[in-house]
Amino acid sequence: MSGSDEVFERWRCEVDKGQAQVRIDKYLAEHMSDTSRTRIQQAADGGHVWVNGKPVSSSYKVKPLDIVQVLLDHEPHDTTILPEPIPLNIVYEDEDVLIINKPAGMVVHPGHGNYEHTLLNALAYYFGHQTIDINDPSIGLVHRIDKDTSGLLLIAKTPEAKTNLGWQFFEHTIDRTYNALVWGTFQEESGTIFGALARDNRDRTIYRVWDTEENPNAKEAVTHWRVLERFPYVTLVECRLETGRTHQIRVHMRHIGHPLFSDEKYGGCEILKGLRTQKYAQYIRNCFALCPRQVLHAKTIGFTHPRTGERMLFDSEWPQDMTNLINKWRNYEPNTLG
Repeated sequence: MSGSDEVFERWRCEVDKGQAQVRIDKYLAEHMSDTSRTRIQQAADGGHVWVNGKPVSSSYKVKPLDIVQVLLDHEPHDTTILPEPIPLNIVYEDEDVLIINKPAGMVVHPGHGNYEHTLLNALAYYFGHQTIDINDPSIGLVHRIDKDTSGLLLIAKTPEAKTNLGWQFFEHTIDRTYNALVWGTFQEESGTIFGALARDNRDRTIYRVWDTEENPNAKEAVTHWRVLERFPYVTLVECRLETGRTHQIRVHMRHIGHPLFSDEKYGGCEILKGLRTQKYAQYIRNCFALCPRQVLHAKTIGFTHPRTGERMLFDSEWPQDMTNLINKWRNYEPNTLG
């Protein structure tokens, strides 16, 4: 850590001499008034909580005179979000909820390297705010989808709606399905993937499936899948989330040997199945060019309306890049690529 100009200290303290031994996530939650215990646990999972110059897990018990640091891999940033006139594809809106069809490439929530041109900047403008604060609990995001994933996103317009919808997510009563194009073919028509997820120790920007005994910080995740359409070497599947972990579908599909097509982070940008010919290699490169992102679309979302109690379900069309790619596979003729 010493001598690195890529690590930035957000918070530091020396533990009091009389401090009883307690878990560091509990200790920091009590001493950092603007940060929840969950956020601290996530920071520890990411290697950002250090004691005496070394990263520790959230279960570490602080001792008297420990030097505790919360480190960032980027400079602390102003949490004020400025409104930006970014167009929104609104699927539905009433006084309580807003549903948008997010394009691939739009960041949902500001973060390192993406503090402008995000969905929150667009919402600040749409709702007529002068500014909003990223830490404001009344902000309407109740879930997220990855930057390069397209599809439906549910937004609460009031604190009451956000609390209600947040509880539905916690209770797993929100219905969400995704469409994905993945490498390989399946023997079965459907299945369920169980696998606890946490960050990969070798690359903290990606996640992997863990044995919870090996990594007690890994969070249980369940993905149900079924085949929608079969092609040579790739398959179109529907995935229904029972849990909503970061990168869940992408990690689970890679875990069972079917990375998402064109998914650079999880190995889908290589030719994993098919012919060993130059014509086929060029065909796949053309496919990647048609849809240069993971082929994943949040297709449907269902929930109970927070005010009326009515069960609501919304569907969305594939974006053009995904439609073009699927049609290209529908027209695939292996005999011409031999």
